[in-house]
Amino acid sequence: MSRTSTTTEILPITEDDAFLEHALRRASIPTLMMALVHLTGDTSLLDGAIRPGTAVMGEVDGGLTEDDKAAVRAQALDALRAHRDRGGTLPPPPSRDTIRRMMSFMVGQDVPDEYVPMMLEELALDGVDQRHVAWDGIAPETRARCLVAVIGAGMSGILTAIKLEQAGVPYVVLEKNDAVGGTWHENAYPGCRVDVANHFYCYSFAPNPGWSEFFSRRDEIKDYFERCTREFGVHDKIRFRTEVVSARWDDVRAVWTICTRDADGRDATFEANAIVSAVGQLNRPKIPEIAGLETFRGAKFHSARWRHDVDLTGKRVAVIGTGASGFQLVPEVAKVASRLLVFQRSPQWMSPNPRYHAAVSDEKRWLLEHVPFYGRWYRFLLFWPGSDGLMPSLVVDPAWPHQERSVNELNEMTRLYFTDYMKQQVGDDPELLAKVVPTYPPFGKRMLQDNGTWLSTLKRDNVELLTDRIREITPHGVRTDDGVEHPVDVIVFATGFHANRFLWPMEITGRHGVALRARWGEEPQAYLGITVPDFPNLFCLYGPGTNLAHAGSIIFHSECQVRYVMGCLAALLRGGHAAMDVKHSVHDAYYQRFDARHRQLVFSHPGTTSWYKNAAGKVTTTSPWRLVDYWGWTREPDLDDYELR
Repeated sequence: MSRTSTTTEILPITEDDAFLEHALRRASIPTLMMALVHLTGDTSLLDGAIRPGTAVMGEVDGGLTEDDKAAVRAQALDALRAHRDRGGTLPPPPSRDTIRRMMSFMVGQDVPDEYVPMMLEELALDGVDQRHVAWDGIAPETRARCLVAVIGAGMSGILTAIKLEQAGVPYVVLEKNDAVGGTWHENAYPGCRVDVANHFYCYSFAPNPGWSEFFSRRDEIKDYFERCTREFGVHDKIRFRTEVVSARWDDVRAVWTICTRDADGRDATFEANAIVSAVGQLNRPKIPEIAGLETFRGAKFHSARWRHDVDLTGKRVAVIGTGASGFQLVPEVAKVASRLLVFQRSPQWMSPNPRYHAAVSDEKRWLLEHVPFYGRWYRFLLFWPGSDGLMPSLVVDPAWPHQERSVNELNEMTRLYFTDYMKQQVGDDPELLAKVVPTYPPFGKRMLQDNGTWLSTLKRDNVELLTDRIREITPHGVRTDDGVEHPVDVIVFATGFHANRFLWPMEITGRHGVALRARWGEEPQAYLGITVPDFPNLFCLYGPGTNLAHAGSIIFHSECQVRYVMGCLAALLRGGHAAMDVKHSVHDAYYQRFDARHRQLVFSHPGTTSWYKNAAGKVTTTSPWRLVDYWGWTREPDLDDYELR
């Protein structure tokens, strides 16, 4: 991976025609068609009779017939042969207008012009990283006077370090764990994997054509982030086993005083000009307050603190919670437990995806590594169906007569499709079907990917899904409201995190002695999810209102946020400013828009309980915005939004 290019090096094609023909049988046809335009310079393909249908999440072949696929492969074989034989040279790149035509052609629908700049930046079809930090006009000695403290070495913390390294700004990354990866380090439960397609779930400037699965498991993702820290030269700037306890702003000297504690309990203090919080939202496990919990005599632990020393083989196991982590670990535990009881508060909607556990074939990896532009266009094919096109199905139609189960006609169609998918899997078991089909609208809670594993697991003889409320934990099991005590040897809590307690348990104190925890209370707010009034030079990544529940990848969102933060730091240095503090009026107006928008969306539906909401039922964690809007707002800071001094 290069520090100046966004693409991995495309390897030369040396294989014979028989190999090429074999590899092309595994190609995504819409992706291959776009690579053909680059390889040949011939745009007539965009006007031909073979046209992909509307792109759908999880579908990569465009709904084409076998004859159409064969015709495209034949064209591609000729083009790859010619490309190989002429030494890998390419014709001039397509124009911007042609690129837009290609985008629309590939996904089978019009890609509005407002999206083209965003996608050109994301795809870097010219091989140039438009998000690369190059601060012209800022002297090295000026940069050297600005120390930035980054809290957390997960995905966004590593990203921030890479950009600070590019900028030549002194920084230190403070990480409480003994390794990088954040959530991918802490969550090591059986079955843990990403639920965003891997060829999109990676930095735009560091694509990985070598993923072994389409939705990779935890170890491979953790290894990717570890590799990035070393290849981009930031690993040595990370202080491991160092937890931030507190940070206090000195308004006279315009610095943050940061108190840390190492794994041996020793405290230390240092000063920084700015803080970037990259602690995430899903890193402090939440165990519900259940009567009798402390009396249980067996092993009990949270999924994010998995006890690898506890062998579940032949054990009676209770898994409490059926959210994302429960959805992944239950099928694995069911393979070894003698008896598995799954306690469900509410069922989950799931999106059918046959590739969810599928391996990436050698041929597909070869295509990604050797065919020019194939990997970039494949990223677009993954990005677009899960992008802003989903938004219309999330907006509440006040005139829709079935508000209790869906929010508009599109949402209802999705509900029927997902319900039919579940019916096909459950078969002749009305009792199980009644338990697993949600009554709230689709997308009201986090959507899960499924390849049939979940429901087939619930049908196993050694598995039982229980929906009665838990009354108490006993020394030997779990008692439900019906009075039945269910004996178990081990309890696993798949009950999520303190998602609404941002930056907790750190004590952050801003101007005038204002404590961030007191300011936020149960309703944390930040301008663009990044800055908070009275807390100068404090920047949040994955802050309030920036979780993505409807589109894109959190990495895309983080790249937007980090670019904004880097723009703020550049503005401080260029202007000779010591501090920048977002204006109360700007912050409050933004949050009013944020709150008003959420009242129009499915996430606020009264029939849903989710970690998107606070105790009062107000959505605080999740973004209501189109990706293209948030991308535009975060391209560079508007200094009129801030008080500078």
